[in-house]
Amino acid sequence: MEKFFLNPDAFDLKLAMECLNTFSNSTGLGCTLMSVGGDVLHEAGFGCGQCFVCAEIGLDRRACLQSHEYGMREAERFGGKYVYFCMMGLCFCVSPIAGAADNVAKMIAGPFLMTELDDYVSHDLQFCRNLKGDAVDKIMPILGQVVYVQPERVHFLSTLLFITVSFINKISATNRMLENQDSESMQRHICDYIIKLKNEDALLYYPFDIERELLASVRASDKEHAKKLLNEVTGSIVFSLGRDFSRIRTRIYELFVLLSRAAIDSGAPPEYVFELSHVFFTKTHDISNIEDLHFNLAKAMNQLVDYMPPFEDVKNRGVIYKAVQFIQRNYPRKISLDEVAREVDLSASYFSKVFKSEIGCNFNTYMNIVRIGKSINLLLYDNLDLVSIASLVGFEDQSYFSKVFKQVTGVTPHAFRKSGGNAFTLWQKPVNGSLSVMRTMAEKDRSGNAPEGDNCNLPPNPTSRSRTDRTEYLAAPPAL
Repeated sequence: MEKFFLNPDAFDLKLAMECLNTFSNSTGLGCTLMSVGGDVLHEAGFGCGQCFVCAEIGLDRRACLQSHEYGMREAERFGGKYVYFCMMGLCFCVSPIAGAADNVAKMIAGPFLMTELDDYVSHDLQFCRNLKGDAVDKIMPILGQVVYVQPERVHFLSTLLFITVSFINKISATNRMLENQDSESMQRHICDYIIKLKNEDALLYYPFDIERELLASVRASDKEHAKKLLNEVTGSIVFSLGRDFSRIRTRIYELFVLLSRAAIDSGAPPEYVFELSHVFFTKTHDISNIEDLHFNLAKAMNQLVDYMPPFEDVKNRGVIYKAVQFIQRNYPRKISLDEVAREVDLSASYFSKVFKSEIGCNFNTYMNIVRIGKSINLLLYDNLDLVSIASLVGFEDQSYFSKVFKQVTGVTPHAFRKSGGNAFTLWQKPVNGSLSVMRTMAEKDRSGNAPEGDNCNLPPNPTSRSRTDRTEYLAAPPAL
């Protein structure tokens, strides 16, 4: 799982990830979003997070991170972009991402080569580093994934990366100005609501009915309605507690916990929500006025909704959510479309139509992909044979399981197990959470190797990681 130890207020992470994916897919280069401290926040293609050339020959990976720190410092000096070499002679471009006061992250394109692979091996590895046959052979599979870029193109790629990051920086700066406008608007709404309560001689009580409606709006990803309801809840809290700031802050704490759980229930990745919680409580502890207290809560609520799967365009959200949850609980046994349709109170024919329209593939294809996803973990355990694994994930026939596995992943179960979990053609990163992969699925190119006759959204793909890390893969089905 990717690390996420960045203050969510620092910059628009979701936008940065989208821009990074676009840059990588357009140029064919690996691209890495890295915090100032060296944590990989997101990666597309073969990037620095997957390049272990230095580690394979026994060098300290910290020296690699120092190369990227150097590149970022030089980019700051030379107008926002820089081309440099790592300690192994591989090439990178970097541009820093700006926060409110300082640079908070960097976008790195690479590794790539500006010489042919044979020339790189003979000069940089064998001549400069004095590496011999076995050591070179050991890293050749990694170097085989490094792209060659003609030297005259490197300047243009570096400029394109700079333009991409400049767009992120401009949007982030604009968003910070809009936040100030939102703060003023929210305060007016709260004041108007408090005046309304006073004019109505309202009783001093906590608005549990509005709170329930607020949580429902968050679960439905309805930001605008949630913002209105949050203003009313906060107004009621201030109206009932008056100048008791300590108690007001306690109510705000409680409300954030409820909002965060509602977001997790609707598919927000728990690790993102927990990090946001830490940032929220740390900032709230130092706030000394009601206006900033409410604005901090409203901003955190918007970020929670941003972390949730994009359900805005799904007309049958409740039906799909309930069906997916039922499949997750019951995939090891035989499940029919009729059974799931009864579970969501729809006719089988109408449910089949809704399911394919919203998910992107028919029910049976989806069930197969869910089960294959679950089998990934089990194949990493050598003491389980294929017959047992097929049975554990809901396939009655081992040969059919092997056939479907190859359709979904591009390799046979035996080849996957033999590779230690590295032999994928479709998958690009692990997924986590019952619905959190919907975000990545919305961005997934539908031209992958879906089973014939369907244009089903296939799940993204785990890259080379440790065997321990891979046991976290696929706690969830492919997403909407």
